Amino acid sequence: MRLAVAADHAGLPLKEVVVDYLSRQGHQVLDLGTDSAEPVDYPDYARAVGEALQRGQADRGIVICGSGVGASIAANKMRGIRAAVCHDPYSARQGVEHDDMNVLCLGSRVVGPDLAIELVRAFVSARFSGEERYRRRLEKVLALEEAAGRCHQEAKAP
Repeated sequence: MRLAVAADHAGLPLKEVVVDYLSRQGHQVLDLGTDSAEPVDYPDYARAVGEALQRGQADRGIVICGSGVGASIAANKMRGIRAAVCHDPYSARQGVEHDDMNVLCLGSRVVGPDLAIELVRAFVSARFSGEERYRRRLEKVLALEEAAGRCHQEAKAP
């Protein structure tokens, strides 16, 4: 699987663990930074991962910040991105199987390296089930996104 991975300064140590794990598992990893402990802004890294998915450069993404919450909020502002912060393997797997989640957000101050690997493993190995009820719900989510885009365009019109 092709995975885009990025982190802010707080997530950098955990990002290194995740990138190493994914590479050892044979995945293609697009490491989008940061590579420094200097403070940076998590929205920039959530955006980099989202854009990699939008351009087709990656199948899924992982964004890591201190809590995972900010990365999740930022990533979800992007069209086509369905991101969630997960602290347990069930949510990381179920988010893909039922909700077609394509970005996993992790909090480096919440989960340690061992749990992070479990979460990544669950996320990467899961597949969207495609059951009718989950497709119907996903279509409703996509309709919300489309409506929000129209409202945004209408608000910008003179």
